[in-house]
Amino acid sequence: MNCKPLYAIIAATATSLLLINCNRSEPEGITGSGKLPDKVDFNFHVKPVLSDRCFACHGPDDNAREADLRLDLEENAYAALKDMPEAHAIVPGKPEESMVYLRITSDDPDLKMPPPSSNLKLSEYEIKLIGKWIKQGAEYEKHWAFLPPEKPALPEVSREDWPRNDIDRFVLSKMDLVGLEPNEPADKEHLLRRVSVDLTGLPPDLEMMDAFLADDSPQAYEKIIDQLLASPAYGEKMALHWLDVGRYADSYGYQDDDRRTQWPWRDWVIHAFNENMPYDQFLLWQLAGDMLPEANKEQILATAFNRNHKYTEEGGVIEEEYRVTYNIDKTNTFSKGILGITMECAQCHDHKYDPFSQQDYYEMYAFFNNTPEKGLEGLVGSEPAKTPILYINDEDVKGILDFVNKPDTGRMMVSVMEELDTLRKTYILNRGLYDSPGKRVFAATPEAILPLDTTRYPRNRLGLAKWTISKENPLTARVFVNQVWNKIFGRGIVESTGDFGAQGKLPSHPELLDYLAVSFMEHDWDIKWLVKELVTSATYRQSAKISEKKLYTDPDNIYLARASRLRLPAELIRDHLLASSGLLVKQLGGPSFKGYQPDGIWEVTSSGRGTLARYVQDHGQDLYRRGIYGFIKLTVPPPNMLIFDASNRDQCEVERQRTNTPLQALVMMNDPAVLEAARVLSGTLLSQQELAPQERITRAFRRILCRTPKEKELELLMEFYKQELERYGKEPEKAKAFLQAGEYPHRRGLDAVQHAALMSLVHGIYNLEEAITRS
Repeated sequence: MNCKPLYAIIAATATSLLLINCNRSEPEGITGSGKLPDKVDFNFHVKPVLSDRCFACHGPDDNAREADLRLDLEENAYAALKDMPEAHAIVPGKPEESMVYLRITSDDPDLKMPPPSSNLKLSEYEIKLIGKWIKQGAEYEKHWAFLPPEKPALPEVSREDWPRNDIDRFVLSKMDLVGLEPNEPADKEHLLRRVSVDLTGLPPDLEMMDAFLADDSPQAYEKIIDQLLASPAYGEKMALHWLDVGRYADSYGYQDDDRRTQWPWRDWVIHAFNENMPYDQFLLWQLAGDMLPEANKEQILATAFNRNHKYTEEGGVIEEEYRVTYNIDKTNTFSKGILGITMECAQCHDHKYDPFSQQDYYEMYAFFNNTPEKGLEGLVGSEPAKTPILYINDEDVKGILDFVNKPDTGRMMVSVMEELDTLRKTYILNRGLYDSPGKRVFAATPEAILPLDTTRYPRNRLGLAKWTISKENPLTARVFVNQVWNKIFGRGIVESTGDFGAQGKLPSHPELLDYLAVSFMEHDWDIKWLVKELVTSATYRQSAKISEKKLYTDPDNIYLARASRLRLPAELIRDHLLASSGLLVKQLGGPSFKGYQPDGIWEVTSSGRGTLARYVQDHGQDLYRRGIYGFIKLTVPPPNMLIFDASNRDQCEVERQRTNTPLQALVMMNDPAVLEAARVLSGTLLSQQELAPQERITRAFRRILCRTPKEKELELLMEFYKQELERYGKEPEKAKAFLQAGEYPHRRGLDAVQHAALMSLVHGIYNLEEAITRS
């Protein structure tokens, strides 16, 4: 089996890939009408076609396999056919004798593969590709993501003056191959806003903008990066993604959706990122902190990661059914969020596309199946934390848990992990049913990824955690590097961030992914090092301007010849409103708040039981905390957040959708939080009597868009302001009504007409597409 690194064959195929990408009617990255590559590679060219069209019937799933033919393994594909011993599916070097090739080129509907009834077909390009691969020897390779990453040599590039670090050499090398050139650097105003949002989730304030613009030293940009990485807001920004992975919420879910107290774990995640905890330790503690020698309360608290799944508090349920469901959730979260594989597909049957059997799944499940957790601890209104639990008292928050923002003197309880003294038996569950046990299995890891070395690792969660962070594990570093890349550049090097398997996307820059994964481990899993490496690159610093050629050639910016323009995540839109208006309360950590929300939404889905049966909005400073702290009721997540594609947190999510709907415009026009921010900012500017109207508008523009308005923009805004002054001057009662938005105290002594006119202008700026876009 040929196990050469995938990146070794990329250069020879980049031109055909570009042609493929331009042919939008074909599946991206696989087929096309371009020139066949000189060397056809199994991983990069052939396997994606087989996975899409053939593996459902001729892949890893024993139960779905037809004709006893398996095409994902070379020994099976080369073997004599069961019903035709004289024939072989694939004969290396001889497509004319290979039944696979003969069947895909046949015109006979009874022989043709895929069968017409499947509604699947191969293009002429794909057929020629498979034919050439067989003629060249039909070499199989282990799936690229299951090969240990190797650090490649730095590529040669056409321009030595452009790269600022090693990332740029890989990116420019690919641009050279496809005939693209990088953009010019972004101007300082756009670059500052971009890096501030990416590292802290907040826009720069006027003082930071002025200081950066005035600093002409070569170190100016790096100094700003260091300042942002040192900010407590950095941990909040980084934690937001991990809360999606860890499916954090403030309620139990299911019908009786009562309050739960897991927010101290959220405080820990923020603390871990701010302290720059190495990623291997970050995972070790969350997976098995309770099993470390003499584990302390911080290490135990970290394991709440595993317990963030939904719980039932409803009478009449079958306890074992729900206990199994909880452990399935843990298994799926681990496999998707940390390993980037779709193991959940094997819960009921062998995986149809990846080399994971149902036995592999339940061997992984066995690691999580040995806790004292029960399917039903009590009905709604009973003890609010589920066994096992960690008690947090005042002494803890003065000592080892000093990062927990505990608001009162009561004792808190957090659901965490604990191991049973005796081993609970684990069985393969036939069809995934809790009451249909089959063969007994023992904790193990998939051989296709990396077999568990029981001489080094015990068969328990601690062993699993150490296996996960082993440098021999081919997935862990790659997956996290890709997730961080996705958050910084808007698209992962592997676009399918939660699926590194056969059905996932191939990496656009595989050599760069491996280089970063190995470098990340060489730097002791240093997350801030990784983030800084990305944002100091010339690739990151490019402008977002797009030429007609780049729009046509690379509309999705796969080759990174420009910066991407990205709509801000839901929570950061809120943060931007609060920070730019001066409303933001920078309280780090603590319980979640309940903000403005239309009446009656919770009541529609409520059973009428529990403390969350009715929505009770918070008041005062709680209304102005960052979006990460918004209260999430699993059965009814915050509607304004969902409209902007926030995770509903009912399961592990490694990448959010980005949609563009009329509802989003309606939220920005009508949400009390937006109107309140406009009122408060306009009131602040109006109270600064030394400022002329034009200066107030310029300052509002800079605070919201983080750049100075162009002359034409300022003219338009001044004209709009004059129109609003005239309109409200004729209807002063409407001015007063407009100013009632939000609960924040009103400034006294302001003219209502002037205030409403300026508020209307600020509200208009907030509703610009640029205001909620990172570019």
